[in-house]
Amino acid sequence: MHLFQKHFCAIAMSMWAVSAAHAAPLVEPTLHIKPEAGGSGRVALTLDACGGRTDTRILSALVENRIPATIFVTGIWLKRNAAAVEIMRAHPDLFELENHGGRHVPAVDTPRKIYGIRAAGSPAAVLAEVESGAAALAGTGEPAPKWFRGATAEYSPSAIAMIRKLGFKIAGFSINGDGGSLLGAKETARRIAAAKDGDVIISHINQPTHAAGEGVVQGLLALKAKGFTFVRLNDVDNFGNDGTTD
Repeated sequence: MHLFQKHFCAIAMSMWAVSAAHAAPLVEPTLHIKPEAGGSGRVALTLDACGGRTDTRILSALVENRIPATIFVTGIWLKRNAAAVEIMRAHPDLFELENHGGRHVPAVDTPRKIYGIRAAGSPAAVLAEVESGAAALAGTGEPAPKWFRGATAEYSPSAIAMIRKLGFKIAGFSINGDGGSLLGAKETARRIAAAKDGDVIISHINQPTHAAGEGVVQGLLALKAKGFTFVRLNDVDNFGNDGTTD
C-alpha cells in the first residue's frame, strides 16, 4: 500500500507539473518602429512565408510599386519557392529575408498546441527550430538573419530569453493585417489601410488561393496613396515589449 501511495503521488505531481506548464501564459509581443518626424507617416510591412507557395499578387505588387518589405521565411518555404526567392534577391533594395524557423514550429518550450499547431515543446526543440531556420537562409546565400518570428507569433517567456541569447531580435507586430490569411479581402484591406505612423503590419505571402492576398494589395496601395513610406525592420529604429528587442 505504501508503494502504491508513493507511485500515485508521483503520478499526481507529474500531472500537476504538466498542467501548470500548459497553464503558463504565452506572449504575443508587439513591435513598433520609430515614427517619422514631419512626414506623412511610415510603416513596416512584414510578410510571413510559412509553407506552401508564393502569392504572386502580393510579390508583383511590391515590385511594381517599389514597396519594401521584411519577409519571414521558413526552411520549408525556401525549398519550394526558389523562383520567388530569386525575385526577392534581385531586388535587395526592397526585400530583406529573415528567420521564420526551420519547420514552422511555435517557439514554446512546453508541450501544447497553439491554433492547432504543436509547439516545439522543449528548450532543445526551440533551439533547433531557430537554428535550422537560420541555416536554411544561409544556404540561399542571404546575409545572416537578425530577426526571428516563430510560427503563430506566440512564445513562452523562457523561449524569448533563449532566442535573444542567440542574438536574434523577435519580431512582434502592431497590426494583424490578414488574420493568418483567413480574413476576406475587404476586412484585410480595411485593417492595413488603417495603419498609423510607426505601425508594424503582419500578413502572409504564402497563400495564393486565399482572398486575403487581394486585400493585402488593396490595403498597401491605399496607404501609398495616402503618402505613407514603407520601411524594412533593419532600416529603422524599433521597439518591442517583453524583452523582444532590447
